[in-house]
Amino acid sequence: MNSDLHQFSTLTVILLLLAFYGGTYLMTLTIRKKKEDADAFMVSNHRVGFGMGAASMTATWIWAASFYAAATSGYTYGVSGPIHYGLWGALMILFIYPFGRRFRKLAPNAHTLGELIHARHGSSSQLILALSNVLGSVISLMVNFTAAGALVSVLSPLSFQAGVIIAGVGVLLYTLWSGFRASVMTDFAQLVALMAIAIVIIPAVFFAMGGPSELVAGLGNLTPEQASFFSMDAILYQGAPFFVAVLAYAIGNQTISQRLFAVNEDHIKPTFLTATVGYGAIVIGLGMIGLMALTLGVQPIDGDMNNLIPQMVSGYLPPLFIALFFVLVIGALSSTADSDLSALSAIMMADVYGKNIARGKADPKRMLLVGRLTMIVATVVGIVFASFSLDILVMLVFVGALWGAIVFPVIASCFWSRVTNQAFTTSVLVSLVLFCLARFELLPLGGGGGLFFELLASIGGGVIIGLMVFGFLGRTAGFIAAALALVAMLIFSTGFLRDYTVLLASLTAYGASTLVCVVMSLMSRQPDFDFDTIRERVGDYDTHEDAPSTTDGEALPTSAKLATQR
Repeated sequence: MNSDLHQFSTLTVILLLLAFYGGTYLMTLTIRKKKEDADAFMVSNHRVGFGMGAASMTATWIWAASFYAAATSGYTYGVSGPIHYGLWGALMILFIYPFGRRFRKLAPNAHTLGELIHARHGSSSQLILALSNVLGSVISLMVNFTAAGALVSVLSPLSFQAGVIIAGVGVLLYTLWSGFRASVMTDFAQLVALMAIAIVIIPAVFFAMGGPSELVAGLGNLTPEQASFFSMDAILYQGAPFFVAVLAYAIGNQTISQRLFAVNEDHIKPTFLTATVGYGAIVIGLGMIGLMALTLGVQPIDGDMNNLIPQMVSGYLPPLFIALFFVLVIGALSSTADSDLSALSAIMMADVYGKNIARGKADPKRMLLVGRLTMIVATVVGIVFASFSLDILVMLVFVGALWGAIVFPVIASCFWSRVTNQAFTTSVLVSLVLFCLARFELLPLGGGGGLFFELLASIGGGVIIGLMVFGFLGRTAGFIAAALALVAMLIFSTGFLRDYTVLLASLTAYGASTLVCVVMSLMSRQPDFDFDTIRERVGDYDTHEDAPSTTDGEALPTSAKLATQR
């Protein structure tokens, strides 16, 4: 690799950052309104059209991990690494679609999934879901600020901490006033930047390194596992844990749920399908940069994998391309960070204040204050935790596994009238305890202990396959697929899975929550729940007049159309 890494001057980097965040802020000024609207602040009054919705979903889901963890996956696991990361990440978007239709049908005017669960079960189940979403969004915010700090520190004399602070303050600056509306509007421009990365930057790095011939020649430097497209290491350490996390991220991530409730109901299917394809294509390409670095024997600066992509771009491309790359990555990271701030504010506004503190009698003006204070506090917390510079890939897998504990209780609560609040709450708490015991090996995994967790994990594997099939093909097909998957897991995982603690713990979270939830619901004598009551209990907080939805074909809508009122 070229050892002379290009660095911009401090002044140049500051000017680039000011130009990006200043321009983004000016863009959001067009959507300010004299009369503030809590529903518009959280979900754009449920009227975002297909074009804006698909762009926002794609830009939001391509975050720091899409750059840094995708490259880490390619660098660590070789040929199959980018596929394992990009494909399963794309499916996380796809698999909320079949369940999302049900969520939206039950609560068409919801702002968060927690509101639906509150109407279904009450405060305890809702707060469990809300807290898991808060944890995930704070970690996501931290990861994006970490990636921004790494980028700035590699490409300029500025410190890692300075990059983190600038990114945090910049995102807060343009999101604080308009909330979700600002996030959706800026996502479109940021998606254009992401497409430029895929079309311009990735091929430029590839050919600067020597092109296909150099890549093929470098394959000889790979281990047999890294050179194999069907590497068992890649499958068991990367692919399988990410496959397990597909439903967890689809159900547990408020940034996706928020867009589900914001998109015009008629456009849910094309929005999610388009975002799935767009995400997969761009992220697999980003993972190839890590593979290229591996074939050339590149060593990450200071041994930090977060430096890999900036290091490759800086080492092989001319200054103009590096400047372009810098702005594009900052845009990509910011698109997800602003979505995290919007998600956190909606959770605190609707789930915590609206449903629990105000108990359904929320003041929209006070809700807006709660939302903006949440954004400020979340930014400070994200900056502080980002200073620890934790490994992005490890954090990603950990959060996905934790969210696995809520998947079955949430989905079952929306389809099965027998599920009770007690079953929901107990199942999630029990599975979280068992997840931690397995993940951190707090109990010996040899002998009977290992067998116990493998049995739960086998149930978890059956549940995942069954839910995926059920979402698209219906209940009967889902039960058959679950049974077949359970039998296969019992045959192949016993005595084997205990050696892969990340995968074992992730599957245990699914299996334990399902088992406890089903048993407790069947034992309950409570009357079956009437799903029609959810629509009556979940509604908007402001009074709206009818207005047209955001036009599908427009690239950047006017402020009136983006903030359209129902």
